[in-house]
Amino acid sequence: MFSKACEYGIRASVYIALQSMEGRRVSVNEIAEEIDSPIAFTAKILQQLSRSNIIHSVKGPTGGFEIERENMESVKLNMIVKAIDGDDIYKGCGLGLKECNADKPCPLHDKFVDIRSDLSKMLRNTSLYELAMGLEVGLTYLKR
Repeated sequence: MFSKACEYGIRASVYIALQSMEGRRVSVNEIAEEIDSPIAFTAKILQQLSRSNIIHSVKGPTGGFEIERENMESVKLNMIVKAIDGDDIYKGCGLGLKECNADKPCPLHDKFVDIRSDLSKMLRNTSLYELAMGLEVGLTYLKR
């Protein structure tokens, strides 16, 4: 459903949010290890998230990545998806056909309309804070 980069971006954002809640900045190496992602790929993803003002990068010996507490509630998953994958997840054919629309639908077209609508709603309504809290209380995990 999401690209690998987007999956890692969501995982990284949630991990950074959790650490930020504890007053910690985290390095790219730590993030990559915690989300099971290659370091260079993680660095590239973090750069995209930083440019989109989803996470904050601090340079220097005490630097690292963080998310301000007051921003965690306002950062929604759709913002992360858009920063990394754009809005392709809401467009295109479920079967990968070049042309697929209401006038010339693929066999899955009508079912995908509802699925995309539900996905869009979930991504718009799910905050980074909500996901980080699930990790903090042990209801969810990022790594086995």
